[in-house]
Amino acid sequence: QMTANDCQDPPEYWTIHGLWPNKGEDCNRTWHFNVTEIKDLMSDMRRYWPDVLHSSQNRTQFWKHEWDKHGTCAATLQILNSQKKYFGKALELYKQVDLNSSLLKAGIKPGSTYYKMTTIKEALTNAYGVTLKIQCLPPEEGEEAQTIGQIEFCFTKNLELRNCTERKRGSRGMQTDLQLGTGELSVCNDTLPTYYPLQVQ
Repeated sequence: QMTANDCQDPPEYWTIHGLWPNKGEDCNRTWHFNVTEIKDLMSDMRRYWPDVLHSSQNRTQFWKHEWDKHGTCAATLQILNSQKKYFGKALELYKQVDLNSSLLKAGIKPGSTYYKMTTIKEALTNAYGVTLKIQCLPPEEGEEAQTIGQIEFCFTKNLELRNCTERKRGSRGMQTDLQLGTGELSVCNDTLPTYYPLQVQ
């Protein structure tokens, strides 16, 4: 997809997928995304929350989708009740958790080494004092290793870190929220070797 979407040099660091309230989707269909409301955030948005799946003329598609689906629901909280606050707070939380540095400090580097999922989980729990939710792309045919695809941080309504606990049955999981190529993200398997790619091939 990279050539079709003129996605040159995808970032070699963790970027933002979204800021998602647990409940609700598309809460206010009349509250349309307006990119001018976040113009002050633009350089950070492009850097830390890039849209790598759409061509350059539609580079705001991803943000629009996140606002329509999740932001309009998150906005019931006063700290997130405008587009500027919603996107600004997500950027702030991203910088606060600093996932890129935390993994490096724990000696977990992207590249050719396979890691044990338990090693990665322990390193992240030690770094943050809470349990995160790590999602992987399952091994492709003929391969033995899963690939880390997404790491979820969970927050209270006051936006303090908390443990990510499994959702109760019946509530919608985030499992299929992101489909990359043919693979779909799901909760990582603790027993499979884990690949932390330098670049997604």
